[in-house]
Amino acid sequence: MEFSYVNPTQIYFGKGQIASITKSIPTDQKVLVIYGGGSIKKNGVYDQVTEALKEHKWLEFSGVEPNPTMETLDKAVKVVKDERVDYILAVGGGSVIDGSKYVAATALYEGEGWDILIGKHSAKRAVALGAVLTLPATGSESNAGAVITRASTKDKLPFFSPAVQPKFAVMDPDVMKTLPERQLVNGLVDAWVHTCEQYLTFPTGAMVQDGYSETLLKTLYQLGSQFEDRDNDQWRENLMWSANQALNGLIGSGVPQDWATHMIGHELTALFGVDHARSLAIVQPSLLRNQLPVKKAKLEQMGKNVFGFDQSDDLAEKTISAIEAFYHSLDVATQLTEHTTDKTTAIDSIITQLENHRMVKLGESQAITLKESREILEMAVA
Repeated sequence: MEFSYVNPTQIYFGKGQIASITKSIPTDQKVLVIYGGGSIKKNGVYDQVTEALKEHKWLEFSGVEPNPTMETLDKAVKVVKDERVDYILAVGGGSVIDGSKYVAATALYEGEGWDILIGKHSAKRAVALGAVLTLPATGSESNAGAVITRASTKDKLPFFSPAVQPKFAVMDPDVMKTLPERQLVNGLVDAWVHTCEQYLTFPTGAMVQDGYSETLLKTLYQLGSQFEDRDNDQWRENLMWSANQALNGLIGSGVPQDWATHMIGHELTALFGVDHARSLAIVQPSLLRNQLPVKKAKLEQMGKNVFGFDQSDDLAEKTISAIEAFYHSLDVATQLTEHTTDKTTAIDSIITQLENHRMVKLGESQAITLKESREILEMAVA
């Protein structure tokens, strides 16, 4: 294990913590509040944010969509530049926070924001950013990553920069009370796969990282089994904190990471509009079966330590089936049905996009070439 780890985001967790915004953003800073479709005006979050900012000069930008697009976000960039905004406050789930990271980085760059996504520009500076989390899933509220879509070309790509890591994040589980069931399920699945991407690789003897990952997986599995009883404080608190811990950098420190499920899943979202979390559930079981020989040891470890299985010759496959059953128990599909063309055409279009995006060697050992990606999709596409 060799790594450098720091997480500078100040977390305010618990009921009533939206008021912490007041002390987190200096009153001499001009603030742009960025949010999505307006649900925050129905669940009381907007009113709490307004109260917390009553001593600040602030303006707002709404309309950030799920899988935030460059086309929408560039309008917010213009607001930041024209109004000389000093601080961005993202109020929403992972899409709003990811989009706000793009805005924060692009606002201090003279070129096109997409340059950041394709690696033409490295974002070393960004407008200061804070977050109020309304949907637990991505962990974006306390990490340095974001995923942005270019709608005109159906490209969906990630970028990473310490400059866009939120200075603070408010995590009040009470705001989850009005979330639709589908979004809660998506949050569970997203956090589950985030953990798996950093855990289901090969053994390295990293006992703390493995143990913490297994704790998160057991917690998420239990929350899934208790989904019918989700309307209580303890359930909400544990999902919100688990989703944060799954992708705040800790469990991935000093261990190999996969992320092939995400890279392939991004293409399903961009091409066919599949919810991000559900794209992961479609890809992951097929990918694990394709990569079973190299992932066997960690799958067996997961089977014993997460699902409580005994050692057996078919333990690795049994573990994959248990993962698949977990998704099915939440009414989440594990095969792509959203494509409007025939199976071959759908797979060809995904492979073309992977190639266009240079996703030609994926996984912890870069062993998933376009050949393996095609094999995975043959299983994953209905």
